[in-house]
Amino acid sequence: MRFLSSSRFHPRTQEHPDQRQKMLETPIPSLVGRLAVPTIISMLVSSIYNMADTYFVSQINTSASGAVGVVFSVMAIIQAIGFTVGMGSGSIASRLLGQEKNAEADTYASSGVLAALVLGLTLAVVGLLNAESLIWLLGSTSTIYPYALDYARYILLGAPVMILSFTLNNLMRWQGKASLAVFGLATGGILNMILDPLFIFVFDMGIAGAGAATLLSQCVSLTILSSFFLFKLSDLRVSPACVARTPRVYLAIFKQGMPSFFRQGVLSLSTMAVNYNAKLYGDAAVAALAIVTKVFMVVNSIIIGFGQGFQPVLGYNYGAGRMDRMKEALSFSIKTCTGILTAAAILGLLFTTPIITFFRDDPLVIEIGVRALRYQCFTLPTGAIAVFSNMFFQALGKSWRATILAVCRQGLCIPLVFLLSGLFQLSGLVMTQAVCDLLSFLISSAIFLQYFRKEYAAECK
Repeated sequence: MRFLSSSRFHPRTQEHPDQRQKMLETPIPSLVGRLAVPTIISMLVSSIYNMADTYFVSQINTSASGAVGVVFSVMAIIQAIGFTVGMGSGSIASRLLGQEKNAEADTYASSGVLAALVLGLTLAVVGLLNAESLIWLLGSTSTIYPYALDYARYILLGAPVMILSFTLNNLMRWQGKASLAVFGLATGGILNMILDPLFIFVFDMGIAGAGAATLLSQCVSLTILSSFFLFKLSDLRVSPACVARTPRVYLAIFKQGMPSFFRQGVLSLSTMAVNYNAKLYGDAAVAALAIVTKVFMVVNSIIIGFGQGFQPVLGYNYGAGRMDRMKEALSFSIKTCTGILTAAAILGLLFTTPIITFFRDDPLVIEIGVRALRYQCFTLPTGAIAVFSNMFFQALGKSWRATILAVCRQGLCIPLVFLLSGLFQLSGLVMTQAVCDLLSFLISSAIFLQYFRKEYAAECK
């Protein structure tokens, strides 16, 4: 990665030496754990308030429950853009901080925020102007359509706010300030859970109330995250004076963030493919798979949160040439998260029916949801390798390899859902994600082995 010459940036004092010492000398289990816990909490809160949306909306009827699954593709697109810019600018800034090139890090951070604002506004305008066509494109049925449209309009309106929040959150996280990052997102998430029943039932807004609650909560999160930069609680400076005027800075950000874009963008496409096949079996199938998706979002949020805690450790230590610590962080993280996923899989298998019934007490929803949940529990322990391989290569700046791995898990779902549904009908549909998880594990393991056998030793020299 070629970075711009520091002579072209504003003067600035170096980051506090205690922060650098912490990232390069603290024992790995302690450091990764300290950074991972706040990000896990942040991801859990985000997933739980998404699940709360599903729970409260599901109390309206099965079609409304299905609408959450349809609009999930829109949320995935918003997250794709936010994480692309935030992970791209944040990962570069992290390595630059590790190299003590703070002024250059400021430029990538400030340019990332500008890119997030422009992309967010563009998505909101285009989405709102084409909202009706978009809902059909996402795989809605005629009965789900009015609910999905009401919900999606608020989500699209909040696109700039959400994308900026994801970007600022990642910039805080990549510099090792995970506690502040989690406070910003978690506050909005908790507020969302409080406002959901108030807007949906007390104000009688129906599913539109869930969308309005999400929009208002995200505005609160953005205000809090912005204040960290305004009151200089960040080692990175975000200012118009630091914004780059050369395309190569933005190209570098998008290149580094590309794995996140493909991971979330392909998730949106795979969700559309699943909805297209599920709607052949009615609203109950769409609702059941939406519920299963939200349940596993909570489990996966723990692993992704853990990964977001270990990525800054990789970035700092890789930038400083501490390859031993980098490898130790990876090993510790994979072993820990495999244990967590195994425990979650056992609990899921033991309580499958109560989990689905909690959301929607509809016999057909329960029947389909239970089958899908059980299949995914069997392959759940393989998820740590699949997630960490992608995050590992992204943190090291190996963007193409990270992009390939990001595409694998959900990208495989698109052809497989049509193939398996065609061969085995509903049974094929509900087993699709489990098959994708297994294939993704095998591919990720092979790429990991290839890197450590052929490249790691050379990079240690």
